Amino acid sequence: MSLTPNTPSPEDSQSGMHYTEPSALPRWVLVLFVVAFLLVGYLLYANYSSGQALHQGLDAADKKTQALAAEMDKANSRIADLKGQLDVTSQKLNLSEDELAHARSLAQTIRKQQQESDAQLRQEIGQVQQDTSTKFGEVATDLNATKTDLNATKTDLEATKGKLQSTIGDLGVQSGLIARNHDEVEELKRLGDRDIFEFSLGKTKGPQHVGPIQIQLRKTDPKKYKYTLNVVADDKSIEKKDRTVGEPIQFYVHGARAPYEIVVFDVGKDQAKGYLSTPKSANAAPPATPAAAPGNQ
Repeated sequence: MSLTPNTPSPEDSQSGMHYTEPSALPRWVLVLFVVAFLLVGYLLYANYSSGQALHQGLDAADKKTQALAAEMDKANSRIADLKGQLDVTSQKLNLSEDELAHARSLAQTIRKQQQESDAQLRQEIGQVQQDTSTKFGEVATDLNATKTDLNATKTDLEATKGKLQSTIGDLGVQSGLIARNHDEVEELKRLGDRDIFEFSLGKTKGPQHVGPIQIQLRKTDPKKYKYTLNVVADDKSIEKKDRTVGEPIQFYVHGARAPYEIVVFDVGKDQAKGYLSTPKSANAAPPATPAAAPGNQ
């Protein structure tokens, strides 16, 4: 299609006909044509893009569908396996029904026996607790009685100490408690502060053993309550002359920190009664033999 104007041909000139020159197309028609062309191109591109996206979506959906189908197959396989195991288990249970009944019966029997054993054990525990409470009460009573006895003994000992006297011995050392008769000597033994050896001496030619030492009664004067004796210790003889009844005679022996004491509380004709008091667990030397002890006059 040509838009150039037509020129009159010779024939037209001769025939006397007039030709008018056609007018050009408006510009807006041309613009509209371009816009329509672009719109058609955009629609074609958009349609193509949508088709591509749809195709990709279909591919992805197809892959997911295949994956789901594979998972379904696995699940069906697992279900089949479980069903088979369930069937086998059911068959086994059906085969051991009698055994299960026996096991249930045995379990009930054991439970009953355990309950009876628990009841018996609780009863025994209750009995033991009762016996323990009774014995505890008896022990508490015994302890109270013992405590009372101890208090009485303590009071008795305090009274005994009050009756016994203490004085200064012939060495100028404060003596222990002094007993004045056999009963008070027993009280001294009960106190246990020192070792006590009671004696009854007669007038003899040689010394007599009294505890860890030897004593020889030499003379007595009942009217004046006087006496004389020799003490043999550490292979030495010590004369204690004209001592008074009740006066502590004191002397030291090897290995003893406190002095030994002799108290005579009664004298008669050629006879003296009293006791020897030594420190507790004193390690005195063994008494000398009469032959080794010189006789001092």
